[in-house]
Amino acid sequence: MKVGVFDSGIGGLTVVKSLLEHQLFEEIIYFGDTARVPYGSKDKSTIIRYGIEAVEFFKNFELDMIIVACNSVSAYALKEMQESATCPVIGVVEAGVLATANAMSNKESNILVIGTNATIHSQAYDLGLRAHNFTQVEAKATPLFVPLVEEEIFDGTILDATLQHYFKDITPPNALILGCTHFPLLKESLSLYFGEDTKLIHSGDAIVEYLENRFDFYKQYKKPTLKFFASENPEALRQIAKKWLNV
Repeated sequence: MKVGVFDSGIGGLTVVKSLLEHQLFEEIIYFGDTARVPYGSKDKSTIIRYGIEAVEFFKNFELDMIIVACNSVSAYALKEMQESATCPVIGVVEAGVLATANAMSNKESNILVIGTNATIHSQAYDLGLRAHNFTQVEAKATPLFVPLVEEEIFDGTILDATLQHYFKDITPPNALILGCTHFPLLKESLSLYFGEDTKLIHSGDAIVEYLENRFDFYKQYKKPTLKFFASENPEALRQIAKKWLNV
């Protein structure tokens, strides 16, 4: 099984980490569009174009599957990518919605979705959750978290001030959907801020749950082959991957 993982930058490495932990694939090919990150501030047509270009890049590798780790691309461009691809294309938004539905039996649970401006404005999570009959859904754009993660600021006074900036008027929810692949790197600080009663849902675990429920994986791969590509400065991506993934 050979999979391609696409993200606008380095955040999708959190999805790769989950794939590695569950040993689902023999080969993982990661492509980060680091030259054009972030996608969260871009318009729909641009995000669609970038997504289709990623599919064209992956056609060089005879993949069994493409995982769109970027929430903004999953929200806006998944259909167009599926139409352009020769293999299944799976997005993290649907996976995140289903993971939330499986985790929260009470349809009146308070659910907070955080993500980039593009993801939140798409209303993809809101619509998906309401289709599962959840009635208490709030969505908030938190774009400042992306550069903080890029700078590897995972705790401390700057992050604390940013948390207070975004959430000072928000009651701790029953579930917090981390609608950006950067955000799992902040999960410890987010858990401390909201408390242990708030369940965190993030794209890596959600996509693994989604895949295991919908595809047959007959073998586990303890030492998958990893290949990392980037549209700009691929060596920097590889160094970050070594640090975050311990590979």
